[in-house]
Amino acid sequence: MKKTINYLSVIFLAFIVSINANGQSKEFEISKNLDIYATLFKQLRLNYVDPINPGKLNEKAIDAMLESLDPYTVYISESEIEDYKFMTTGQYGGIGALIQQRGEYVIISEPYEGFPADKAGLMAGDKIMSIDGNPAKGKTASQISELMKGQPGSSFEITVLRPNIDKELTKTIVREEIKIDNVPYYGMVTDDIAYIKLTNFTDNAGGSVAKAFRELQPNDPSGLVLDLRNNGGGLLHEAVNIMNIFVDKGQTIVKTKGKLPDKNNTYKTSRKPVDVDIPVVVLINGRSASASEIVSGAMQDLDRGVLIGQRTFGKGLVQNILPLSYNTQAKITVAKYYIPSGRCIQEIDYSEGKDDNGDYEKVPDSLIQTYQTLNGRTVYDGKGIRPDIEVKPEETSRIAMTLYAKSHIFDFATKFRQEHDSILSPDKFEITDDIYDEFLSFLDGKEFEYTTETEKALENLKKKAKSEKYWQFIESHFEDLEKDLLDHKSNDLITFQEDIRELLRTEIVSRYYYQKGTIEASLKNDKQLEKAVEVLKNQQIYRSILDGTFEE
Repeated sequence: MKKTINYLSVIFLAFIVSINANGQSKEFEISKNLDIYATLFKQLRLNYVDPINPGKLNEKAIDAMLESLDPYTVYISESEIEDYKFMTTGQYGGIGALIQQRGEYVIISEPYEGFPADKAGLMAGDKIMSIDGNPAKGKTASQISELMKGQPGSSFEITVLRPNIDKELTKTIVREEIKIDNVPYYGMVTDDIAYIKLTNFTDNAGGSVAKAFRELQPNDPSGLVLDLRNNGGGLLHEAVNIMNIFVDKGQTIVKTKGKLPDKNNTYKTSRKPVDVDIPVVVLINGRSASASEIVSGAMQDLDRGVLIGQRTFGKGLVQNILPLSYNTQAKITVAKYYIPSGRCIQEIDYSEGKDDNGDYEKVPDSLIQTYQTLNGRTVYDGKGIRPDIEVKPEETSRIAMTLYAKSHIFDFATKFRQEHDSILSPDKFEITDDIYDEFLSFLDGKEFEYTTETEKALENLKKKAKSEKYWQFIESHFEDLEKDLLDHKSNDLITFQEDIRELLRTEIVSRYYYQKGTIEASLKNDKQLEKAVEVLKNQQIYRSILDGTFEE
């Protein structure tokens, strides 16, 4: 017995020594590589033929290192800290306007209602000529943005050129604390169906949704649509707070698991809910990610609501912002999250790095596992959250997308706003035939060349026919086909006018009713919303989806 104990002791000591040696080996490897980096940096500074910028060189080295991990682990320089603060709080000191690059200048693309830019009379389309007398020509949108941000209460002068008027206007703007609403719009989409649009998960997102829902309750809604489309997520605890509106206190919503013990956490609802009975439909799409997937996934796993739309993005990773020296920070992936059924919906495996084509590997179908919702419905991990009812996204025609990308839609809306003091409310305004004819005239002489998918297919066919020696037999037929296609393409402004009218309608509405009006206008012909209303109005279908007996 004593020999056995001694023998086990020797094995145990050998194991401990091995662990220590392994740990020391890793520490040595880290020290060695840091020393190599420092000496390389020194040799570059001393010997490189041209002057170097140490700060930029170091930042590029850090970025390249982190790029080998995942897209969410990033270095945050001192100058970028305010931008990252805005991503989590939704607050910054500035003027409250979106801007965009247009050639050598930056233009105002959308002032937020009631904020300094709007108060000063700036309008979408205004070209920024100077800030505090400093010319803006040649500056990027990010450079202009930095100049306009600042301490709330401070002021600056901005000179803009208003299109179609060709007159420079100088305004004094006093910066304010800008807080972007998590819920830019909510209302009743029918007499008895409520709707809430959530665009971010920044501070107090849960409170914003609860407030909107309580204000809709006096309308006695029989169902609620929560719209998470194009919502890229944000703070994890706000996802829990939103679920707390609809499920009882003490319900597990999400768990996180990481390398360090303090990253292994269970997040439960902690307050009394607002309404655990109202039927809920959550709208999702391929750009619903992170915290949006926690909410939609928890709704599905707990059989608390029906999901309609398209499969979500598939981000099951959690990031923390951690302090570094010299007032810099790093956003680092520290854990994966798991929704109530126990599944993680992370789609991409970043651990193996990129393949030869520069792409990351996705979780293969062979490794996808099944899980059960509270009612016993089968759900899957990996590859995001699959909707209970799929509604495919509507495709916008190539010509409509081109007109939008070339800013012809934007510029016409700018001109329209200058010529019309008011329009009907967002739910009633339409692009009449007269307005559309006016737009067609506006396009005269403007460039909007585009290549259709059919033209691309024909070009590929032509190349293939030549390579396989069939071209001489089909050339004349091919030329006739190309001519017919061009003849029909010339009518695209009429053929696809429904798409173009829709883009014109929402862009023009935004000039009078801002973001809230744009959202309201976009709901008018929304197929996903129509399906949501249909499901909520048919409680038999709604219940059958949640109990797993529904068949489309």
